[in-house]
Amino acid sequence: METLKSLIPEHLLQTVKSSSSVDDLLSSSSSLLRFLLGLPQFHQAVSELSDPDLGCCGKSQESSLDFKRRGNLSFRSRSFDDALRFYSKALRLAPRRSFDGEKSLLASLFLNRANALHNLGLLEESLRDCHRALRIDPYYSKAWYRRGKLNTLLGNYKDAFRDITVSISLESSPLGRKQLQSELLSIPDSHNKLTSENSRSYASVDLPNVQSEVKLRCVSTEEKGRGMVSESDIDQASVIHVEQPFSVVISKSCRETHCHFCLNELPADSVPCPSCSIPVYCSESCQIQSGGMLSTNEMDKNQIFQNLPGDIVEHVKGVTSAVRYYSQAECVQEHQHECRGANWPAVLPSDAVLAGRVIMKLINQGETAMDLSNLQEILDLSHSYSKMSPDSKLELHLLSIVLIWCLNKSCCPDLSVCEASVTQTIILLSQIKVNSMAIVRMKSSGDSFKCIPSGNVSAKEPIQSLEQIRVGQALYKIGSLFNHSCKPNIHLYFLSRGLVMRTTEFVPMGCPLELSYGPEVGKWDCKDRTRFLEEEYFFHCRCRGCSQINMPDLVINGYCCVNTSCTGVVLDSSVAACESEKVSEKVYTGVSEVASSLLTKPSGTLHIEADKCLKCGSRCEVGNSHVEVNRAWNHLRRVEELMNSGRANISVLSDCLRSIAVLRTSLHMYNKDIADAEDKVAQACYLAGEMKGAGEHCEASIKILKRLYGDEHVVIGNEMVKLGSIQLASGDSSGAWETTKRLSQIFSKYYGSHAETLFSYLSSLNLEAAKAANL
Repeated sequence: METLKSLIPEHLLQTVKSSSSVDDLLSSSSSLLRFLLGLPQFHQAVSELSDPDLGCCGKSQESSLDFKRRGNLSFRSRSFDDALRFYSKALRLAPRRSFDGEKSLLASLFLNRANALHNLGLLEESLRDCHRALRIDPYYSKAWYRRGKLNTLLGNYKDAFRDITVSISLESSPLGRKQLQSELLSIPDSHNKLTSENSRSYASVDLPNVQSEVKLRCVSTEEKGRGMVSESDIDQASVIHVEQPFSVVISKSCRETHCHFCLNELPADSVPCPSCSIPVYCSESCQIQSGGMLSTNEMDKNQIFQNLPGDIVEHVKGVTSAVRYYSQAECVQEHQHECRGANWPAVLPSDAVLAGRVIMKLINQGETAMDLSNLQEILDLSHSYSKMSPDSKLELHLLSIVLIWCLNKSCCPDLSVCEASVTQTIILLSQIKVNSMAIVRMKSSGDSFKCIPSGNVSAKEPIQSLEQIRVGQALYKIGSLFNHSCKPNIHLYFLSRGLVMRTTEFVPMGCPLELSYGPEVGKWDCKDRTRFLEEEYFFHCRCRGCSQINMPDLVINGYCCVNTSCTGVVLDSSVAACESEKVSEKVYTGVSEVASSLLTKPSGTLHIEADKCLKCGSRCEVGNSHVEVNRAWNHLRRVEELMNSGRANISVLSDCLRSIAVLRTSLHMYNKDIADAEDKVAQACYLAGEMKGAGEHCEASIKILKRLYGDEHVVIGNEMVKLGSIQLASGDSSGAWETTKRLSQIFSKYYGSHAETLFSYLSSLNLEAAKAANL
């Protein structure tokens, strides 16, 4: 893109950068498109993106065989983790109808990976890979044998008996048949066990129902445009909206770790796309829904199995058939147009790939013209193109032209490459910018909760904690109508791709239903929230959190008073200027603890003085404190590096305690930096085996966060996960039980019955706490 930008004449750059209305866009996109189409460098660049023959995202038998060879070497040396990794890479690159000798390459790779999974103790995953190998090659004797062994280990004796019986029928050597007969006799009584379900139990969860009494209405206001309000009183924790995405794309950073359809974490036996090497899926169900075809071989299975009993023949058909997968899934086909081996789906930004999916979905459904002239009308989404920076406008022009060209050349030759399609795509990209949602997962520091005895903590075992991972980006047409507030009254989360919204407080009839676009009171101060929303969403926030003086905004980055007996807060000049823009009629009485002087201000706009205590009026040189704070934080960051490298000890802990003492002498006691520092000290104590100190500092951090967010905010629940793990490790069973009860109440408010689905460790944590407390 940068090369193309450098070739555009200055007058054309100015035309593009100054465009604002749709009429301007038609003119600017036409001029830029005409220029680029006459530019050899443009044709070379887009050919490398759109031509499958020049792409690196297709299949390669040679590369697949190389990874298979490396996997075999690792397997022989008993490096089963490496073998698993190499076989999985080989599967992504293996063409559907390629062979390694006389065997299907895909079938042999699935069986090899099944062997590696078996040796790693992943029996269910290994069984599924055997199933995949047999669906490709029903006559694969070794796969039937491996499947029989696995079913025996899993207690699926009836299936095991049938699997070994099929393997015997395919075995040509007398010695081999004799060994298999011996295996058959060693299987326990097959008639007293239930047949296993061979298909995977998929991780998809049905979206909840919206309560019948919940009624929403879309309204339009001069201040915020369209938004959603309640037409009835709505109780706290009520589900008010659920929705599947109009279109979704996985984040580039999660392409190797998460399913490209449902966006859940990939299992060890991930399923590759059969036609290109980009996506991987958690199951055949997700692969098909994304638009892929199953790797299968629907050959006549009656020929070689005709001498077997009828129930065994039916067993063979059941194991090797792919029909049930197609009947279970409704195909979205969002990846199908990308599945040609061209580079553009892997190279272009996620916004552009998402836009491509939206365009192709509407074309395939017959809803849009081939020049996309009615695209904006169909989607009916807001956009803020006119407010974007000149450089962003140029970027959207170039990206739109490249995307339309790639779609035309790689998958949709009827799509017009013209000023109308480019203009509509520019608007679409600007709509995605302000309407798409980040799909997130809360990832814990461990897959399951582990109770670590006091004094036996490894440096490799951090405190159980939560981290938010952005796994995808999606358009929800109704969900995009909910406006932002820095003090939201609804919370959203995701079940697979599905969006769920719940109220976090009682919402009276007629009240706007608002969520957070990222910034919240307690997370950032008002000036940082305002700047973020203006830069990312192009509006100046005047929500109740940004128009009213509240304690979190005053103290989150505040300094302490020089009078050590005073609880007042001192602001630096930037925070003071921002808070002064609020009006004195909207001062929360709760600020009296830290800024009682504001409650006596006359009506109208406030004037808040920097470097002056807002409670007692004492002067404080914030600049000097700022230097000391930065020095302490630099030291804490170095200590954190030592902890991350596993070099935590008593000396490191002492350094942490000295740094936090410096912070406490300069910053206000509710400053979020102190909460963050207390959290790091808790981690240092934990790794050094000082469990009592770890618990005390974790509780100190939570105490500050409660003043910033409130006692029942989801952030408090996240932090209580850490506290509960510390209390269990230190033997504080009663404390752990009370903490887990409290965090369960908070999570229930935000996630309802889905809390344990979203946080797999939660049930284990509750169980461990209950056992420790002898309940």
